[in-house]
Amino acid sequence: MLGLMQDRPLLISSLIEHAATFHPATEIVSRLPEGHVHRTTWRGVRDTSKQVANALKGLGIQPGDRVGTLAWNSYRHLALYFGVSGSGAVLHTVNPRLFPEQIDYIVNHAEDQVLFFDITFAPLVEKIAPLLKTVKHFIAMTDRAHMPAINVPNLLCWDELIGAQSNQFTWPEFDERTASSLCYTSGTTGNPKGVLYSHRSTMLHTLMELAPDTFGVSSEETIMLIVPMFHANAWGTPYAAAMVGTKLVLPGPHLDGASVYALMRDERVTFSQGVPTVWMMLFGYVDANPGLDPKELGLKRVGIGGAAVSRAMLERFENQFGAEVVQGWGMTETSPIGVISKLLKKHAALPEEELVKIKLKQGRGVWGVDLKIVDEEGKSLPWDGVAYGHLHVRGPWITSGYFKSEGGSVLDAEGYFPTGDVATIDPDGFLQLVDRAKDVIKSGGEWISSIDLENAAMSHPAVAEAAVIGIAHPKWQERPLLVVVKRPGQEVTREQVLAHLEARVAKWWLPDDVAFVAELPHTATGKILKTKLREQFKQHVLPTI
Repeated sequence: MLGLMQDRPLLISSLIEHAATFHPATEIVSRLPEGHVHRTTWRGVRDTSKQVANALKGLGIQPGDRVGTLAWNSYRHLALYFGVSGSGAVLHTVNPRLFPEQIDYIVNHAEDQVLFFDITFAPLVEKIAPLLKTVKHFIAMTDRAHMPAINVPNLLCWDELIGAQSNQFTWPEFDERTASSLCYTSGTTGNPKGVLYSHRSTMLHTLMELAPDTFGVSSEETIMLIVPMFHANAWGTPYAAAMVGTKLVLPGPHLDGASVYALMRDERVTFSQGVPTVWMMLFGYVDANPGLDPKELGLKRVGIGGAAVSRAMLERFENQFGAEVVQGWGMTETSPIGVISKLLKKHAALPEEELVKIKLKQGRGVWGVDLKIVDEEGKSLPWDGVAYGHLHVRGPWITSGYFKSEGGSVLDAEGYFPTGDVATIDPDGFLQLVDRAKDVIKSGGEWISSIDLENAAMSHPAVAEAAVIGIAHPKWQERPLLVVVKRPGQEVTREQVLAHLEARVAKWWLPDDVAFVAELPHTATGKILKTKLREQFKQHVLPTI
């Protein structure tokens, strides 16, 4: 027997219509690439998204066609989120931080028909345009006065193209399993692979993002979205903000500490999301201006993902900014929410030291995401906080495979997706990453977590950033090398760093050597690029050999 409920498809267009109807005057504030601050509202974004839909129709875009973007966080990009997907086309957010050869690969692989781009990326577009086989139109997201002087065929101006369209458009209805957006992995090994989200998966993910035990987004918030809109759909926040009519502050390319601080202060931001590298730039600005009091910002919560949160970062936000840190783990393949770190009621009475240990775990599974850890043979391991193994996940917003079947079948026999992470899960369901499977250090038959070593190193006051890689060892197979970036104006020696670690990690985990560098290489999503570090230090001779 079936229930007697109305069968309405879960479509992204319903989000922008809801925001425009029930939160029409709530502001969307953008710091544009042109430099000035632009203000509109949810109703304004809805109208612009309908103009986008009409423009796409006029350019011959059909349902299912891919529409690419090379763009920062702004109201224009937000309108594309809803206008492209809402019309039945597929939004392909291209990460401009990838190498040019990776960008032309994924645009061709996706078969994008149109490419929207911010003027920041005009030189890049001019360079790769001759290589893009399927793109018929290039749209510069600016006004006529700021149009870039580049040699690109079929170049159009956003303000002229979109401004000429009617803001009347009837959103089509279709199967909620229809593809809505496409995002490629960062491709640290091999070519990037496409993850194809559906309207249904996006809507279910959005509902869970609003839960108090997840990010708890509400209309009372003012969210500054620093995580890029080209990175796993900005963690789903554009959709969640529309669902509840949150005020959004979009910083565009202006991610330096001074710009972020000023925009947070001026717009009274209460919640912000970003990767650790951005927060380090904010900390650097505060350090360089000791007269500032970060508590003046009124920041209540900070969402951090993309890399494990160090204790130093956690405590600095809590103590200096007065902001709660909400850590999470996920990946492009998980839309991206997998687990979120929220304390349980029973933790309230714990001593501070025990509490910090729990806060530094990546978090507990949310509804919709099943977790398991398995050994090398695929056998499930217990949730005892001790056993660690390969992390597998499944759920309605977890990928079932890559676009165009790249990589073949990726699920295990039970329908779980292998994440490539090594983790442990405690009896309360808190997941803690041990490492990426490819980064874990295998020493004498035991595993050493580079993540734990890096976090311990970064608790030293003179260490700004740290990375640990394995170096070949004739006796132990691999031993850890710690690579350190010093804080500006600080000095620290190899011996001082190792002495600091002695009280914080097992003796056999201690790095065999410490190397100091001016900066660490990062991936297009802000993670440390360990493949490049391993190449850089492949000739390094450990003092223990």
